[in-house]
Amino acid sequence: MQNIAIVDYGMGNLRSVVKAVEYLGGKDIRAALTADSAVIKAADRIIFPGQGAIGYCMAALQRLGLDTVISDAIGRKPFLGICVGFQALLSQSDEDGGTPALDILPGGVHKFPPAQVDPKTGERLKVPHMGWNQVYQQGTHPLWEGIADGHRFYFVHSFYVQPELASASTGRCHYGLDFAAAAAGDGWFATQFHPEKSADAGLQILRNFVAWDGSA
Repeated sequence: MQNIAIVDYGMGNLRSVVKAVEYLGGKDIRAALTADSAVIKAADRIIFPGQGAIGYCMAALQRLGLDTVISDAIGRKPFLGICVGFQALLSQSDEDGGTPALDILPGGVHKFPPAQVDPKTGERLKVPHMGWNQVYQQGTHPLWEGIADGHRFYFVHSFYVQPELASASTGRCHYGLDFAAAAAGDGWFATQFHPEKSADAGLQILRNFVAWDGSA
């Protein structure tokens, strides 16, 4: 029996992540949506999902003492960040007037420029970036197993991740500009898109995560 802690800091539609993980694992997985640091520390692996404002996210993590728990868990057990759970791993975000984040991945989170134009149609690109878009894999990683390069995933975000080192990115996407759609480090993987909302390919990401031992 695997115990998977899904970090609950009071925002976003987190139940969809729980249901997706439970669907994949059946009786072999216990998925706990929790803000209890003891439960998170004892889990076999951690998923940090979410959507919304990074300022609220970081304030909630700090209030609950989960910022330290998450930082300490990175590299010790398999960890998956999703959307805001990805952005929170960066050094800082421009959102909410500038928000220091966990600084696991050196780099920043920036807002999409408001006047970007689709080069094919000439139409202004809407912000937030919402809907399906292609993700191009950069290098190999166990969480890309069984997923075709250039496959479409579902995004909902107004801010994009820009790591200091391009080599940290394991997947790129283009929406007016190129940005990191996924990144990875020692024992962790994170996506700007929502695997739990990305049909079969998204479920494959989660399936790969459940089987992943944390090595590259």
